[in-house]
Amino acid sequence: MIKILILLTIGLLSAGNALADKDPVYTGFLSNTGAGGYDTVSYFQAGEPIRGSTKYITEYMGATWRFSTAENLALFEETPERYAPAYGGYCAWAVSQGYLAKGDPQHWAIRYGRLFLNYDESVQNRWLKDTEAFIRQADANWPKVLE
Repeated sequence: MIKILILLTIGLLSAGNALADKDPVYTGFLSNTGAGGYDTVSYFQAGEPIRGSTKYITEYMGATWRFSTAENLALFEETPERYAPAYGGYCAWAVSQGYLAKGDPQHWAIRYGRLFLNYDESVQNRWLKDTEAFIRQADANWPKVLE
């Protein structure tokens, strides 16, 4: 019984990864919400991630985006490419290395007017050591890593 559960879990995870590889926005498993439901405008306006509300939502690049205020929703709708995370919210460091990994909205940085998410704190610390080079590498790899 345990072997069957393990095989089913591996199969589901593999299927989830295969699907995620095709999506231009990271939304997590069984979700369609970009940036983990955080208001991406808040990173720029408040300097921190603020949870979005289901009251203020929009669709962009096949994902649902949530915002904490009507004003932030309006800003995003005016110029979504300005506020959406780079690389669709996938981990910026992973994209620089040529593959996809989840981006965590709690591990972020704004550089050159762009919002970057990373997998976790240790990956973020690695990415911050040479951000400029990693951004160049990730830009060169994006969107080929989606294939």
